[in-house]
Amino acid sequence: MLERLFQLKAHGTNVRKEVVAGFTTFLTMAYVIVVNPSILSGTGMDFGAIFVATCLAATIGTLIMGLWANYPIALAPGMGLNAFFSFTVVGSMGYSWQIALGAVFISGFLFFILSLFRVREWIINSIPLSLRFGISAGIGFFLALIAFKNAGVVIDNPATLVGLGDIKSAESLLFFGGFLLTCALAYRGVTGAVMIGIIAVTLVAMVLGLVQYKGFVSAPPSLAPTFMQLDLAGALNVTMISVVFAFLFVDLFDTSGTLIGAAQRGGLLDKDGRLPRLGRALMSDSVATMSGAALGTSTTTSYIESTAGIAAGGRTGLTAVVVALLFLACLLLSPIASIIPPYATAPALLYVAVLMTSGLKLIDWEDVTEAAPAVVTALMMPLTFSIANGIALGFITYALLKMLSGRWNQLSVSVAIIALVFILKFTFLYVPGL
Repeated sequence: MLERLFQLKAHGTNVRKEVVAGFTTFLTMAYVIVVNPSILSGTGMDFGAIFVATCLAATIGTLIMGLWANYPIALAPGMGLNAFFSFTVVGSMGYSWQIALGAVFISGFLFFILSLFRVREWIINSIPLSLRFGISAGIGFFLALIAFKNAGVVIDNPATLVGLGDIKSAESLLFFGGFLLTCALAYRGVTGAVMIGIIAVTLVAMVLGLVQYKGFVSAPPSLAPTFMQLDLAGALNVTMISVVFAFLFVDLFDTSGTLIGAAQRGGLLDKDGRLPRLGRALMSDSVATMSGAALGTSTTTSYIESTAGIAAGGRTGLTAVVVALLFLACLLLSPIASIIPPYATAPALLYVAVLMTSGLKLIDWEDVTEAAPAVVTALMMPLTFSIANGIALGFITYALLKMLSGRWNQLSVSVAIIALVFILKFTFLYVPGL
């Protein structure tokens, strides 16, 4: 049955390899089951319900990817977008988390339509590489700022906006220790380095009496507080256009980049260098996002950590099915997730930030018309505490700079249109401070 369903022999693999690969992928991304609820609960959402929604969204999305698209790619609520959801859309802009969930659902639906009509290739191919790298780096810087804030390392300062916190506190020291441990383990190739770092910090905090042990296994918390609580009508407000666009845009590039990168690593591209069943893979991602919003979590996307499982031999959807079953089993671990403090998950955020900012090296720094928009995009995300603002200002800078430098031929129609939309948004819908 497994051979017929996943074509194991045709992909040069077997059940044992796929199972090992599934465990490997899961261990590298399991941190999301504690980090995602930690971030989203800041909006007032129920921690237990988010924990269940995270596990179920990852299970559903990964199962669809494995069974329908037959790819060894795992999905879960995306890092960066969950922070944008919590700290910007709800925290800074003042929208309710129900409206934010509605925006996530609409972005998933638009992603599905783009995948269905193959508009995605036109969008992806027409966006400059410098802006793509700038967006990725900006999300990394955004996550880094949140990590330092959660650990008490960076605090607000009325005179200078930000300042250095009490780095001698137990929380800050545990944060730095967890980050160094995670990086060291990752460098040594230890599977599950991020999760090990989180657990190590939590155990030390427990020994110091900073957190209290509440048990290991229990029945899953209720999903009712977040299930089907999304507000679609509120999300259709014209002021939410940039928010929906940010969710859609980041998910589109994150998923496309992950799929292509993972396929290259596993030799899954066809003879023409294309990814077979790309439409199914992208639609799997969009359906997962809509399902996740209905359950009560931010955008669900493909995880680059899937390449760890591919490196371990995973080549088919059976790897993804194994990951999905492991996420489902995690529903019983809510007591463990609930005691992990923010300064224990902060090292994971900072480590992910390091990975996301690595794309800056690929920018053409000799061409200021490419470098400047990327820098504006990357810096404005953390400085305005908004992924949407960073994307908007990056596109506007790119379009205007190309025009003023007389390089019209390098300005695609799609970038010009997107930049114009953002200019109109800032002209008529912008509220200072948001």
